[in-house]
Amino acid sequence: MAEKHPVIVIGAGAAGMMAAGRAAELGARVLLLEKMERPGKKILISGNGRCNLTNARELKSFIDQFGANGSFLQPAFSRFFRNELIGFMRRYGVECKVKPAGKIYPVTENARDVVRAFECYLAEGGVEVRFGVKVTGVAVENGKVSGVQTPDGFLPASTVVMAAGGSSHPQTGSTGDGYSIAATLGHTIVRLRPGLVPLVADDTAKAKHLQGASLRQARITAFQCPAVEIDPALVPKEDAGRGIAGKPPVLPLVESRTGDAIILYFGIGGPVILEMSLAIIDALERGPVSVTIDLVPRMTKDDLRRDLQQRFDANPEMAYQRVIKDMIARNFAGRFISLSGAEPEKPGAQVTSEDRDRLVDLMKDLRFDIKEAYSHSTAMVTAGGVALNEINPATMA
Repeated sequence: MAEKHPVIVIGAGAAGMMAAGRAAELGARVLLLEKMERPGKKILISGNGRCNLTNARELKSFIDQFGANGSFLQPAFSRFFRNELIGFMRRYGVECKVKPAGKIYPVTENARDVVRAFECYLAEGGVEVRFGVKVTGVAVENGKVSGVQTPDGFLPASTVVMAAGGSSHPQTGSTGDGYSIAATLGHTIVRLRPGLVPLVADDTAKAKHLQGASLRQARITAFQCPAVEIDPALVPKEDAGRGIAGKPPVLPLVESRTGDAIILYFGIGGPVILEMSLAIIDALERGPVSVTIDLVPRMTKDDLRRDLQQRFDANPEMAYQRVIKDMIARNFAGRFISLSGAEPEKPGAQVTSEDRDRLVDLMKDLRFDIKEAYSHSTAMVTAGGVALNEINPATMA
């Protein structure tokens, strides 16, 4: 670590700050360049400002969530994984906790505490940090990196660490600069796609009609076909898709998961949709994609019919929408019933078997044709980028 020039790290996000701090900890002279006015801007918005740091899954299950490319992470995570991260945070006064579904947050649920921990790490190692500096290129001489180019001049370097971020949430500084720089160095750039993003429905009128409806533990299944061609018999009883143990989905099934979702004015979003979004976006490249939503996956259609009839029999004078308010969110019941063609205020005693059957069909098989991802700029992560077969997973070189 006695090089004449410093190690230059491009980008002061989580990866860049960790890399810079660790290089300094090992004795390197480190210069960290960040084009924004402060570090960790994407950290600050992660988890709605609460910062979901990691997950309680064991290593194999964790890596499985990344699909076919997950094995690339094995060498890195075998050396530094969840326990090491939690220990690192504790070292700088940030205690962590496990929330439902295994998500791990700072006890304070304040992303600023995480950024402060990284800032302490940088200061402790004597890392020089310069803000407002945009790197426009990386120079190579005789097959070795020699420095970086900025609008204000050339900065020599012994090594360059590229941690420039993806292309989602550009207001945080992730504007995809690193991809163009990597391409000029000869790297292959795999097509960029939004990951963890809401989906736009083709029928926005239906989405607007149901806007704001929270779907709790619904089963959502994506198919490689238009909505009118979905065969409900093909909806699996168990989750199937990327990162899920068992046989991979066979077309026309794309992915199926149970979780929370929300109907938005343009389509559908929520945690389970974000998980499924990349598989759906990739499927859209091959042809039409649609989803069917089962609001009550714990019940069969016959069970649901009987349950509804018992509710109507027990509450003959109560309005239709009030009878089912504990089955469907209160702010959603009336609009959902009207979608079935019935009158939400109709007394239970007047609800016909046809009314009931149409409601059952909707509750078990609410369909949307998917048009596209909502917006790359609003995605939580970027899929694609530098081809992994051009990176050494043991060193990231």
